[in-house]
Amino acid sequence: MIFLYAFLVGGIICVVGQLLLDVFKLTPAHVIVSFTVIGAALDVFSIYDKLIEFAGAGASVPITSFGHSLLHGAMAEGHEHGYIGILMGVFKLTSAGITSAILFGFIVALIFKPKG
Repeated sequence: MIFLYAFLVGGIICVVGQLLLDVFKLTPAHVIVSFTVIGAALDVFSIYDKLIEFAGAGASVPITSFGHSLLHGAMAEGHEHGYIGILMGVFKLTSAGITSAILFGFIVALIFKPKG
């Protein structure tokens, strides 16, 4: 059943994103920022942790999980190290994802010829 839940939750997140693009004519940057903020807002109320427990990868793969990770790391390190911990926590949990996105983007740019 976890596969079905992951598919449904991930699919719903994607449908909402597509509706924002098609119906409300938002740019992809607006959608990404909106989903990141929504993920962080859901983490404030501990809703996103419950969603990850319910749907697994269906909730942890979309961009909403990035907002969740940013806030989750900042709050965890903020309690331990104070204000400087907030900045440390943001990068501690998300550094692997940011680094891999930059690295893979660079590799793809070297292999393929960009248009425009």
